[in-house]
Amino acid sequence: MVLVFVENAADELSQQAVTFARGLGDELHAVLICGADQDAAQLGAQGVSVIHVAEGPDGYAPAAWAQSIVELAGLLSPSAVVGPGTDRGNEVLAHVAARVDQPMAANCVSVTPGAPASVLRVRWGGSLLEEAHVHGSPMLLTVAPHAVAAQHNGAGEAAVEPFTAALSDADLLVKVSEQVPAASAGVSLADADVVVSGGRGVGSAEGFSVIEELAELLGAAVGCSRAVTSAGWRPHTDQVGQTGSKISPEIYIACGISGATQHMAGCKGAKKLLAINPDGEASIFAGADYAVIGDLHQIVPAISAEIRKVRAT
Repeated sequence: MVLVFVENAADELSQQAVTFARGLGDELHAVLICGADQDAAQLGAQGVSVIHVAEGPDGYAPAAWAQSIVELAGLLSPSAVVGPGTDRGNEVLAHVAARVDQPMAANCVSVTPGAPASVLRVRWGGSLLEEAHVHGSPMLLTVAPHAVAAQHNGAGEAAVEPFTAALSDADLLVKVSEQVPAASAGVSLADADVVVSGGRGVGSAEGFSVIEELAELLGAAVGCSRAVTSAGWRPHTDQVGQTGSKISPEIYIACGISGATQHMAGCKGAKKLLAINPDGEASIFAGADYAVIGDLHQIVPAISAEIRKVRAT
């Protein structure tokens, strides 16, 4: 039996983790912290037979969530515990590993069962793949974002079983007490089919007006590189990259972005990449499906003007 930690049943990365876990070949159980019964149909359609809804504190508490998984794993004796490769997924599984004194493999893209099991995982911001052996039982791992596509197998609704872990005061020392949503308008990076991003080449916060104009015409989300957030031109919530958002749009339009490894790790899930950069040797062109070499301040407005012209006819 395989146990998969589902951060949010509606979230794509959690769904990818479920699909990955199902590929390990055993009966699939899921654990949600403070989950809801309405997730049963969605997870059942992905092959989950039982959903364990663990009672927990209001808000995210990594140690408490980990303790719930540890106790549930102790009862079920799974061969593996799988989590999504999100910030929370990696943090919670790391806590689980510490509590059971077992290694944890993060950002895996495939697993070959055995004694020990062999995993292929993403390292160095997606610039290389590492093959490693994972010792111990249960096997603990998280799934690299967009390593697999979330799939449904037509199964029925999963059974829902409540579960209450024995939490101590120490488990609740760190928890989220309040969430303040970022002020944003339009399409979010996580949901956008099209993302238009700007990098250092945009030149200033004011320079993003041409990026925002094109994004509005395309119904796209606006993103940026780490250099932009470091300069204070855009908020961190707009950052695409290893330390920002990991996206998977149908097309990603990167304007004035050199293509550093950390940035490419965030947009590797894009189906198509259009890069606009004046430097013909920029590393981003190595991964681009379409390349435009030139000044974004001329090219991007020209694209916007052409879109308006076509729509007017």
